[in-house]
Amino acid sequence: MDAILEVKDVSKFYGSFQALKSVNLSLKPNSIMALVGPNGAGKTSLLKSILGLVSFSSGEILINQIDCHDYNSRKSLAYLPEKFIFYDYYTVKGTISFFGQMYGLSGSELSEKIDAISSELGIKDLLNKKLSTCSKGQLQRTGIASVLISDSDTIFLDEPFSGLDPVAIKELKDTLIKYKNKGKTIFINSHILGEIEKFCDEYAIMNHGEIIEVGEFSKFQDGTFEDYFYNKVKTNA
Repeated sequence: MDAILEVKDVSKFYGSFQALKSVNLSLKPNSIMALVGPNGAGKTSLLKSILGLVSFSSGEILINQIDCHDYNSRKSLAYLPEKFIFYDYYTVKGTISFFGQMYGLSGSELSEKIDAISSELGIKDLLNKKLSTCSKGQLQRTGIASVLISDSDTIFLDEPFSGLDPVAIKELKDTLIKYKNKGKTIFINSHILGEIEKFCDEYAIMNHGEIIEVGEFSKFQDGTFEDYFYNKVKTNA
């Protein structure tokens, strides 16, 4: 089956600084991939290049076999940035509803999806709360709900566990596994190594603007990926 995403020899410069160095990466359909690396490794630059939020200097990115410069390539994508920001006078329900309507939902279908997703993410009792009074973790879960309601085929999440407590992390992992089992493809940029190895299928380690290794989590025993990652990055310093 064709890859959902293909990054081919992509380089990115910010002035004289090279953030991405001939990056190659592919994303299999119906899988969960984690992009990991230390701060400044180039993860955000790569993610933004894929999503068309910044231009890259050379190379090619294909999404569903369509060049990423073509808007149609991103029609089936949904994206949650690291910091979810929306109008603070909206309620949690109003925010999720706003994004649902953007994706063409209305009436009973919209209401049913809001009810289901808010239950999955443990925010059903927060639906009438204004964003201005929400904690960081509550805002994060609202943002995740606003992405998942899209029913997009491919979901990009930038640091989705940021601000979440252990219960919310568990609920989010269970939800992402559920969406994968529905046939979705999920791409996660995260620092929380101990969590991603429990439910992600593949990893891509990035350092100094390069992908230094791609592999499957299945080859690790519980608790070993964090040490492996540390040693890999240190030897690539």
